[in-house]
Amino acid sequence: MGLLRCLLAFCVLCPASGFGVDPTLRISILDELMLPQSFDGVTQVQGFHGQSRAFLFQGSSRDVKAAAEVAKRMVQKLRGKNEFTVLVTLKQDYLNSGVIFSIHHSEHRFLELESSGQRNEVRLHYRTKGQQDHTEVFPYSLADNQWHKVSVAVSASHVILHVDCNRIYERVVEAPYMDIPGDTLFWLGQRNSAHGLFKGVMQDVEILVMPQGYISQCPDLNRTCPTCNDFHGLVQKIMELQDVLAKTSRKLSRAEEKMNALDGCYCERTCNISGVVYREDEGWTDGCMNCTCTNGSVHCETISCPPAQCPAGTTPTYVKGVCCKECQRHDFCSEGHGCVEHSDCVNLEAGDCCVCKDGFRPLREDNAYCEDIDECAEGKHYCRENTMCVNTPGSFMCICLTGYIRIDDYSCTEHDVCLSGLHNCDENALCLNIVGGHSCSCKPGYMGNGTVCKALCDGLCQNGGTCASPNNCICQQGFTGKRCETDINECAEGFIECDSKSTCVNLPGWYHCECRDGYHDNGFFSANGESCVDINECKTGRNTCTNDTVCFNLEGSYDCRCPHGHNCTGDCIHDNKVKHSGQIWILDSDRCSVCSCQAGQVMCRRMVCDCNNPNADLYCCPECDPRLSSQCLHQNGLLTYSSGDTWVENCQQCQCLQGQVDCWPLSCPPGDCEFTVVPEGECCPRCVTDPCQADTIRNDITKTCSDEHNISRFSGSSWIKHGTECTLCQCKNGHICCSVDPMCL
Repeated sequence: MGLLRCLLAFCVLCPASGFGVDPTLRISILDELMLPQSFDGVTQVQGFHGQSRAFLFQGSSRDVKAAAEVAKRMVQKLRGKNEFTVLVTLKQDYLNSGVIFSIHHSEHRFLELESSGQRNEVRLHYRTKGQQDHTEVFPYSLADNQWHKVSVAVSASHVILHVDCNRIYERVVEAPYMDIPGDTLFWLGQRNSAHGLFKGVMQDVEILVMPQGYISQCPDLNRTCPTCNDFHGLVQKIMELQDVLAKTSRKLSRAEEKMNALDGCYCERTCNISGVVYREDEGWTDGCMNCTCTNGSVHCETISCPPAQCPAGTTPTYVKGVCCKECQRHDFCSEGHGCVEHSDCVNLEAGDCCVCKDGFRPLREDNAYCEDIDECAEGKHYCRENTMCVNTPGSFMCICLTGYIRIDDYSCTEHDVCLSGLHNCDENALCLNIVGGHSCSCKPGYMGNGTVCKALCDGLCQNGGTCASPNNCICQQGFTGKRCETDINECAEGFIECDSKSTCVNLPGWYHCECRDGYHDNGFFSANGESCVDINECKTGRNTCTNDTVCFNLEGSYDCRCPHGHNCTGDCIHDNKVKHSGQIWILDSDRCSVCSCQAGQVMCRRMVCDCNNPNADLYCCPECDPRLSSQCLHQNGLLTYSSGDTWVENCQQCQCLQGQVDCWPLSCPPGDCEFTVVPEGECCPRCVTDPCQADTIRNDITKTCSDEHNISRFSGSSWIKHGTECTLCQCKNGHICCSVDPMCL
């Protein structure tokens, strides 16, 4: 109810008319590119509004691209925005297919508006938040050599297309991903130097980074209130407040735990050696060892002595009170000494003396006789928890207590975590016991942090294949090959048997059975075509029977029959005109289609191209055009296609038409399901029952999830699971899906 009140209040305050644009929110593309003086192939002409300024785009050798600094300035205004409107006034040449403007980085189109006169479509290309390329197609013809005002308004996942101030389409789509890189390219009237060349006139090409920007083009339109983005923003704020509340609750809980533990805690752990107390990180020398107090434990290392470089006549010998050998001129010890058990002779300048060995102390003043020091009894050992100190001559040993295993010379652990299997190491990782736990490291041929290890393959596994083990790719269904690089043509291989009312159509990594002419899907989609049913052309009016004949439906077709006792002429009615039986004509709307009247039925087909005929229409038969200028360059810049050739590139069907490349999205079979996934390397979504496997869902914000703190989460929200750093959870229509964040690997 609180959210509803906010929306109602917002609508009450929302103005209904009047529209001013802040210059900081406007990207005037024509002004930024300083047309026309900077580019060939662009000429200034009279515009749509009397003396207004417009620009004619023509020719095929032009590069209308913004300079790096200009592109960076324009992209900066658009980066990260989820509410904007694209505006343009244009007059596009008849049947031309061209790009109005394109913002792309490498092969990824972050925002591109295209008009295809060949297929009568307006296409909006962009990247989704799931890092997928997406094309939204609006069936509409702009390439008719007439002036049109066009606007495409995006508000989060809401898209509205206006043409000549009429709302043509309004759709809910996947929200665009607008984190555009700084070195993105910005083209006008083309996709690149070779493809998508727009031919015609454009003016007032702008992007308004604000809601309902189409009002600027059509001031008489009513503003709806609020926008889809406003609603999503309010929902997002509520989700953020829930996150803040959860984090604050966790912090208060931890603070209370620390407060409760203050009575039993102490500020600093010290080391007590023979009655001497050493503080944290404090160091001292014990004989010839350097020791440090670390977290209440003593850590000692033997003093490292450099090799003695003695001059001639001297020899390296131990001197009393010095841990390292020093150079001495006379070796008195070699001439005989009185040092006996556990005592070493040391040369001095004027003679020799006895020094007790490490771990021993003198029994008389001359150190000739020495006794063992019991380090265990005197507390001069370094044995840590879970061990027992045992004295040895001149030293000591740390023996593990019963039921414990050794980690190093001074430490033992309760049990072998690695051997017992009570660890979180990946199956392709090595487990190593350490003090207080264990560590994981990936085996050779694998990479990761030890808890997650992924196999390494020479080269990438293509088309969604996964590297299951070193140099072993497991292919997705529909692909084969060492690197899963080959698409399996299920139709050609005979793996698929489609129903007799349908025909098999191969797709990258998949297939579908498409209804034959005379049939259509009954709405209950079936992959093998069993859902194809006969079209009753007589009831639906999809027949060409004349008024003096009777239509009879047939399986997959129909028949026009003359009633008994009538004299039927066999004439046809086409476009409200009478066509006599046997008459042949060319369609007014498509000069490449030929129609004929045959016994009351109108039969239309594409014109048959005979390239040996010198009068062949090159517009209808582009493959007959021998000119080099009619060829097209492939997107990779390496292949050349002749006019009329077709190919598939990045899930789009492309065709070369008289030197111009026109591409449109591959058609996918219909699918009505809640959760879908597009496997890597494929183009069409597949239905899945597990929401955690889906990359596309129909979010229903009325369905919520309860996290580990029993906090309600909206569908589509995500959070880091409490007590972890790398477990990312997401609410998908009432289902909680958790996985390891790949950024942690």
